[in-house]
Amino acid sequence: MSGAEFFFRLKRLLHNYFKEKRTTQVELTSNEFIPGPKILEVQPNPVNTNFEIVNIFGSQFDLRAGQVDWQKDIFSGEAFPLIFHSKINILGNRNLSAKSVWEINRLQFLTLICLSYKSKKDKSVLDLFVSLITSWSARNPYLTGINWYSNIEVNLRLITWFLCWEILDAERGIQENSDFRKFADDVWLPLIKVHCIYSFENPSRYSSSNNHLISEYAGLFIASSKWHFNDSAKWNSYAKAGLENEIIRQHSNEGINKEEAAEYIQFITDFFLLSFIVGEKTNNPFSVQYRERLYKIFTYIYDILDIGGNFPKYGDDDNGRCFVLESDKYFNNFRSLLTSGAIIFNDPVFKSKSNGFDTKNEILFGEGGRILFDSIHENDYSEGSKMYAEEGHFIIRKKNKGRELFMHFDAAPLGFLSIAAHGHADALSFILNVDGQPVIVDPGTYTYHTDTAWRNYFIGTLAHNTVRINQKDQAVNGGPTLWIRHYKTKVIDSELNGNIERIKATHDGYSGENVRHEREVKFDKTSDEFQITDEIVLTKRQKTKIEIVFHLHPEIRLSRAEPNRFILERKSIRNTELAIDEKLNTSIIKGQTEPFILGWFSDSFLKKEPTPVILCTTEIENTTIFKTKIKIHQNEH
Repeated sequence: MSGAEFFFRLKRLLHNYFKEKRTTQVELTSNEFIPGPKILEVQPNPVNTNFEIVNIFGSQFDLRAGQVDWQKDIFSGEAFPLIFHSKINILGNRNLSAKSVWEINRLQFLTLICLSYKSKKDKSVLDLFVSLITSWSARNPYLTGINWYSNIEVNLRLITWFLCWEILDAERGIQENSDFRKFADDVWLPLIKVHCIYSFENPSRYSSSNNHLISEYAGLFIASSKWHFNDSAKWNSYAKAGLENEIIRQHSNEGINKEEAAEYIQFITDFFLLSFIVGEKTNNPFSVQYRERLYKIFTYIYDILDIGGNFPKYGDDDNGRCFVLESDKYFNNFRSLLTSGAIIFNDPVFKSKSNGFDTKNEILFGEGGRILFDSIHENDYSEGSKMYAEEGHFIIRKKNKGRELFMHFDAAPLGFLSIAAHGHADALSFILNVDGQPVIVDPGTYTYHTDTAWRNYFIGTLAHNTVRINQKDQAVNGGPTLWIRHYKTKVIDSELNGNIERIKATHDGYSGENVRHEREVKFDKTSDEFQITDEIVLTKRQKTKIEIVFHLHPEIRLSRAEPNRFILERKSIRNTELAIDEKLNTSIIKGQTEPFILGWFSDSFLKKEPTPVILCTTEIENTTIFKTKIKIHQNEH
């Protein structure tokens, strides 16, 4: 922590101390409220959704089961204390997950309730909406409890409430329904206002100014564009300037998010997208520079999706969404974003990988968006490999007649800022998808603040398709979302040259072990063969333990043809042959917890299942080269 950050944190502590002393004196009214313009034109189309049952990380949460305990973790059954927010220790009880509590308190299920009411005009549905917000307001006093702990959560609620307001056409509801007007005046608008106050007064700074800061600017910009309180103009100007800055600061020139967490890309992009739309519709547009960087972000999204819509899951994945307008659990938000990109930029390339004009885009863009989307010429674009050498991300692709070989090679930094909160120790790792199906995979995330051993495993080097030295991670972990020593990566060479494509990179994560790892990936398009060459350079003669790991998708059928030759099969795709260097000892591990964790896959947050892993080990005393060949055969199983 820098000196400047230390004094910032100290100032924040003092601020919270005095804030606690005068919390009870805060009076919140909506007397100065002036209705803003109608921003979204939402049509009452039929919505088929069971909104009463909410899925929270695989567990069902019933909104009809009486009064909601908004402080409770539905997995452990325990609840956070209802005390001043900054006094809560979210890591004090390893069985109690703030993430699980926050997921419910984002209230993102409210948009589905509003869509159902818009479609059916069932008064009981509107009553449920009103009762939930009223309950939340009563049981979450300002600055009290876990739900005032994190500013990102405050702003996610603001965004949800904006969408609810637009879906319900609340201005009309206030005029036509006296009960709804009383609810808006006495509960909803004061709650919105105090969320804006909190958002403005508690910005994330220094090491925490990552996606949290983006959410804070977006939530406040969107809210202050819609609801005209006394300070809305000030908030709006502040938030817009912040968004203009962060879309540049937190992305590379090529539009790659610097947090090095691929799933977060869709989460973060929605903040910038919705803010962009609101700015356009309120005659408060963002700059040309903002628009250009947004285009680059959509371009990277297009590049990292394979033929099946899969993306390479490097870094943390917690199923986070900026907002929810679809009830389908298989909804692909990356493809939906490409629909948005196609509309904004009138781009047929983005349309070619989109999921069509879905409910989300219908709400964001209205009928005019549908007409524009339908007018965009459709084509099946020929794609090749894409090398983002400056950022350290490489997409190796061969696509032909509905089939595709797709490899992502990761030579990127650990993460963003000093804590690299959502990065994993995965330098020089890769994933391989065949014909739109994952074969060699990144195992995922599983958890954040609970189950320390599992968190350490999933973010550690052993849980990635790379090389681990002396049973140590490439970086030093200081907590669930904190890295205290980072590695530096370097791309040595890369080329796209006809039928042969090649990348070579290294990192310094094992300099303390007197070891340097260099990895070269070569792809021969004529033979559909990858060759991976790992050179373990010892700068000092010493005994050094080597582990090279290959994680397979749980649906892969693995067979051993020879001691170091394996056949990987999955339904409806071509078979993959993995030939491992004879100098390595190989073993197949699945679902192991002792003597160490290995052989697990997490497809979504708080879910895990056993999966086969090929662990390759040896011990060396001199610089050694290991070669692995991955051959994709033309036959299917």
